[in-house]
Amino acid sequence: MKKVLLVVLMVCLVAGIAFARPGREGASTGGAVMAMATDVGGLGDKSFNDGAYQGLLLARDRLGAQVVVVESKQQTDYIPNLTGLAEDGARLVVAVGFLMEEAVKETATHNPDTYFAGIDIGTNPGDPSNFQGVLFNEHECGYLAGVLAGLLTQQYASAIPGKLNSQNTIGVVLGMLVPAVERYEVGFIAGARSVNPTVNVISVTTDSFTDQARGKEAALAMIDQGADIVFHAAGQTGLGSINACDERGVLAIGVDIDQNAVAPNTVVTSAMKDIVQATYLVAESVANGTFAGGTQVYGIDRDAVGLAPFHGFDSQIPQAVKDRIAAAIADMKAGRIRIPTSRAEINR
Repeated sequence: MKKVLLVVLMVCLVAGIAFARPGREGASTGGAVMAMATDVGGLGDKSFNDGAYQGLLLARDRLGAQVVVVESKQQTDYIPNLTGLAEDGARLVVAVGFLMEEAVKETATHNPDTYFAGIDIGTNPGDPSNFQGVLFNEHECGYLAGVLAGLLTQQYASAIPGKLNSQNTIGVVLGMLVPAVERYEVGFIAGARSVNPTVNVISVTTDSFTDQARGKEAALAMIDQGADIVFHAAGQTGLGSINACDERGVLAIGVDIDQNAVAPNTVVTSAMKDIVQATYLVAESVANGTFAGGTQVYGIDRDAVGLAPFHGFDSQIPQAVKDRIAAAIADMKAGRIRIPTSRAEINR
């Protein structure tokens, strides 16, 4: 897939240190270097790697930071990439994705003068104080996506003509079953069942965040079984599932960031977490000297998770559905809804 990458490869000099290693891409506007190592999904995933990158671009625009990005092609790249960024003099190094947990914490331990942050990575007792974990309540936005899907697939199936088949079946395509992905899944199932107890939810774990063909295959199989709405939490693999929905004329729900642009006539909304703002806030804390170790959790209470706009579908979504979603948000904020966070808590 052709990458959406606007950064120009260049050499940046800060205190006599060059940032021009092969494979690194940077944007220089002066100031401290804020760096990022992607997971294997890389930039262009239209998901959490792109979201974190956009957060660093905010730091560039608002704080005058220099942005340096290195893309990981395989998991064995994690420690060398993170270490290289620290050794090159980056003030902040952001690791993206749960699979980088061990690598980023090890690198932070060996580079105590550099600040590190991990998107979708929490902290444990004994973790280095120069590491901050950034977690999201994915189960909350997953729940809202489930409420939408559960209502549309049956009670309001006539709302979007030609897209919904009234078979009361929806699907969810997962990447690797890491905690964030599991939270998305169980939240989605719980939300759908809260408004439609008889809904059939098909869930497939593809064990990959980078295989679009596998994601498409999984979604096509669900559609063949009657699914008319397919949610994904699968990175680039999930882009394949959106493609399948687009081809078959059913609805898709995106993830992490607003993915409507991937297929405007297919992606009805996205279960979003504000990776952009969370990443920026870490960079800002480094810039103003308030960085603290430990874990920052972003959820509905901070308006940091939710649903993307309905875009071209907005006029077709019944007001009653919008009202149910708004009520669910209010109930979550008031503590009136407890949403499961693991498969062990839900009868799949």
